[in-house]
Parts: sequence; structure tokens; C-alpha cells
Amino acid sequence: MEYRLEQDSMGQVKVPADKYWGAQTQRSVEHFPIGVGLETMPREIIRSFGILKKAAALANHTLKPEKMTKEKQDAICRVCDEVIAGTLAEHFPLVVWQTGSGTQSNMNANEVIANRGNELAGKKLLHPNDDVNMSQSSNDTFPTAMHIAAVESLEDRVIPALNRLIAAFAQLEKDNIGIVKSGRTHLQDATPIAFSQEISGWRSSLERCGELLEQALPSLKELALGGTAVGTGLNAPAGFDTEVARQVSMLTGKAFVTAPNKFHALSSKSELVFAHGALKALACDLMKIANDIRWLASGPRLGLGEITIPANEPGSSIMPGKVNPTQCEAITMIAVQVMGNDAAVSMAASQGNFQLNVFMPVLIYNFLQSARLLAEGMNAFHDFCVTGIRANREKMDGNLHNSLMLVTALTPYIGYENGAKTAKKAYAESISLKEACIKLGYLTEEEFDRVFHPEQMI
Repeated sequence: MEYRLEQDSMGQVKVPADKYWGAQTQRSVEHFPIGVGLETMPREIIRSFGILKKAAALANHTLKPEKMTKEKQDAICRVCDEVIAGTLAEHFPLVVWQTGSGTQSNMNANEVIANRGNELAGKKLLHPNDDVNMSQSSNDTFPTAMHIAAVESLEDRVIPALNRLIAAFAQLEKDNIGIVKSGRTHLQDATPIAFSQEISGWRSSLERCGELLEQALPSLKELALGGTAVGTGLNAPAGFDTEVARQVSMLTGKAFVTAPNKFHALSSKSELVFAHGALKALACDLMKIANDIRWLASGPRLGLGEITIPANEPGSSIMPGKVNPTQCEAITMIAVQVMGNDAAVSMAASQGNFQLNVFMPVLIYNFLQSARLLAEGMNAFHDFCVTGIRANREKMDGNLHNSLMLVTALTPYIGYENGAKTAKKAYAESISLKEACIKLGYLTEEEFDRVFHPEQMI
């Protein structure tokens, strides 16, 4: 491998000749050989750095054009467009397990943009600190990248996937109007419910999760950029924070604003904790829904068997013909991962000391993994499970009329105690509720037929 020498404030460092990064990135590569190739800084963060560095160049040119000349602005913006597009991904090698402020990833972005910009310009035009990092600090850029990435992940991936799943359940609900089945509580038989009502519970749970995610967005759209090192705004021109937020908004099409208190924005990560809490709530509801579906589809002969789900692939290497609820299993595993990530997000957010949180890379790594898994998991769950759910009407009807809890319809006429005796006799003697009730002398056959209508109990 060929190398070139790069210089930083600590001296010279050998850097691979075919890479755009510089000395500080190389020091991080050498000092943090942890999870290399597996746990690199999320691509969403790299994209967000491209956005914010472009926005900063545009804002700096507006506010101090004598330093950020048009030539420098254009060079930075051109490279940032490449970063945003992902074409320079190989030049961002750093892992999550680095400095807790994300300083090395900020410098990685600064060095790549400067070196690539100089290559395009054919001269030494840009300096990573003086130009690309102008009016900024790692301490305000990394929190800004976190918020941009979080907002884009939620608005562009999670919420659209969630709305798509909600629509599928709404259609399933509509398609199954009129089907009455046995309800279940405590995994035991309960009073009747319409299948469409059961589905409506799933749909409504997901709709509420969408509302919770929407509630998290406004505070995530507040940016730390302009706070510089400790929140005072040192070395940033007046109005930079407002102007750079405006530029980020124009680049993303999302209504970002400057954080009203930069001391909070640098040291607290409560907005991300709140948003991830909404992701965890979604994971909890998806866990419940997927479990309901695989219980209802259990069988095909020895389980509940009240619904069928798509048979996507063979389920066993030894049992021919076996098909498993694999999409349900995938989404429930994702839910477990998100719940675990929530613990990491919460712990990381609690570690803000004085003017800076230094657990930011691990926090956003877990946050973005949760968002990515949920979005992709919901899309797969929609495509390969939910849209293929079909009701087994015969099984539902059989279970309904075999349920002892239908005795609840009789209690207004024979009382709770007599209803309990009727149910117990029917169970003990393996006879119908009607036979038990008549044997006990509580109702005649005509009276029973007049008051006993399971389909009207919903």
C-alpha cells in the first residue's frame, strides 16, 4: 500500500494515499481498532455531516464572505453533495467506539471535504479546521448531525412504513366485517368479539404510536449548531445559528430551527430519549400484534387455526411440509432489540457532564439501528404477512359456539351463580351450555333459544 504524509498539531502521520482522510482520522483508525468493518459510524450520520457542513459553508459565506469566499463555499458544497449522495463512503472508516463527543468523526468529515475539495480545485484551497469547520466545534456539529439523522430516519423511513402497515390493517378490518369469534383474556376463552374489532385494536395501537412519534419531532428539529464548544457561541459570527438552521431546512426540506438554549443542546440528549421512547412503544405494540397473529395462526391442525398467514418458505430441515410464522418471529426479535437499545440510549443520555455529553456515538448508533430495523421490519411484515392474512370462518364459528364463556349472555336471566354452575356442568360432562342449562332447570329449551344469541354479544 502506498502512503502520503499528513500533518496535524501533533505532527506527521502516514495516511493511505488513495484515501481523502487526514491525520486526525488516521490517528483514530489506529487507536480505536474496535468493531472495524462492523460498527462504523452510521451512514445516516455521515450524510448528516454532509448536510450540516454544506449549510455551514453557505451561512459563513453570507455572514463573513471575506473568510468564506465564494470559491471556498462552492468547493465545500460540491464535495458535500458527494458526501450526501454516499459516493465517498469508503473515506469514512471510523467506528462508533471512539471519543464520546464524536470529535474524530467531525474531523473525518472536515479532512475528507478539504482534501477532496483541494483535489477538485487543483490547488490548496481548503483547510479542514479553518474553512470546513469554520464557526463550528465537534461539540455542536455532532449533536446537530444526530438530530438531522434522527428526524430524517423518523419522517422518511419509520413513519411512512408505519402508515403503510396501518393502511393494511384498515383494509383487513374492512374485509372482515361481520365475522364473530371468541374473545380471549388471560389466554382463556372470553366473551365474543368481531374479528374486525380485534383488528381495529391492532390498527388503533399503531395509529397511537404514530401520534407519539409525531410528538417527538418538533424538539428533534432544534439544532445545536452555533453553540460551538460549550454553548456560548464563541468564534461563530452573530446570527450564524439562525442562518445555518435556515440553510439546513432548505437542504432537507424540513423545518429545523436553532436550539433556544445551546447549553442544553450540547449537554442534554432528552429529545432523543423521548423520541426513542416512542420507538420503543412502537416495538412493544408490534410485539403484541405479531404474537397475536402467530397465536391465531397456530396449527395448522392442533393450534387455534383461526387465521392463515402466507407460507413464505419451508419451516424445518427435518419435518417436511412444516411452515413457520417467520415474519412474526422477525418483527418480535426486532422489538426485543429496540427495547434493549432503549436501555443503551437512556444510559448514554444520562452521562452528560457539565457542558457536554460524551456518550453521543453509542446513543445515536442505537437510535438509528432501532429506526432502521423498525422501518425495514414493518415493510417486510406488511408485504409478507399482514396483507396475506385470511380468516378461517369455519374455525372461528366452531370455537365461538364451543366457548363456555357464552354463558355470560345468560346471567341477566339466570344470575351469575347459576351461570357459573351451568358452565362448570357443561365442561365436566362435555355437553353444550344449552343442555347443561336445561338439565339444571334454569331455562326451558324455548327460553334458551330466545335469549341465547352469541352474534349479538359484540
